[in-house]
Amino acid sequence: MAMQLLLVSGMSGSGKSIALTVLEDAGYYCVDNLPAPLLAEVVQLLFEAGHEHVAVSVDARSVALSALPERLAGLHSLGVDSRLLYLEASTESLLRRFSETRRRHPLAGLGLTVAEAIEREREMLGGLAELGHRIDTSDLQPKALRNWIKDLLGLHSGSMMLLFESFGFKDGIPLDANWVIDSRMLPNPFYVPGLRELTGLDAPVIAYLEQQESVGQLFEDVRGFLMRWLPEVIRDNRYHVTVAIGCTGGQHRSVYLAEKLASEFRKKWPVLVRHRGLANRELPS
Repeated sequence: MAMQLLLVSGMSGSGKSIALTVLEDAGYYCVDNLPAPLLAEVVQLLFEAGHEHVAVSVDARSVALSALPERLAGLHSLGVDSRLLYLEASTESLLRRFSETRRRHPLAGLGLTVAEAIEREREMLGGLAELGHRIDTSDLQPKALRNWIKDLLGLHSGSMMLLFESFGFKDGIPLDANWVIDSRMLPNPFYVPGLRELTGLDAPVIAYLEQQESVGQLFEDVRGFLMRWLPEVIRDNRYHVTVAIGCTGGQHRSVYLAEKLASEFRKKWPVLVRHRGLANRELPS
């Protein structure tokens, strides 16, 4: 598989740090402020190390910045799938951000005012702006910028870890739960002869619960709710969501539903399953 390389460049204060954080959370190996002449060497090293998604920040601080277009063309010839994301903002917006954060502009050491440093940097980066996709962040809040970058690069899908956790209400609601589903109103296998000592992982319990119309209806209701709202959760920049499903003892109904929901959502997102009620229980061999 060809390496996917994303170069992140643009004006200081335009949101490059936010972009790198988004990419790192999405599984990219990120390198900040890499000298342009080292680009091909570092890319080759990371590819040999098994990294398939790499993001490199190159800006006005980078050594030999003028060499970047040539280095980028060389990567294309080697079969590297490379793209450039260029972030920019108006001088007024950048001046306001530097004033609010009280951060020093990277070019301030040249004896320039902040406004002069911004214009000098804009001149230095002018050749890069035309090489990639440009995003004007002048009026964007950080949350909006994160979502724009995710949309542009298709990072929403698969960027979240979804945990389905069964538990028993007799032990209390898990503290790590984002959503809690109560399944105690469903028919309880505990009172069915031959099923009491089994769990929601066992075939006889699964067969019994699948015969209950109310069980199927609750599953569909929860599935529909999660399908509707999980994309919104992701857009809110959350990367771990725990759905806790409880029954009385955390042995039958909640275990069955957690497994069934995990199987359904594993088609779209990375999924983990945990069974609190069974964790300290000695299961039959």
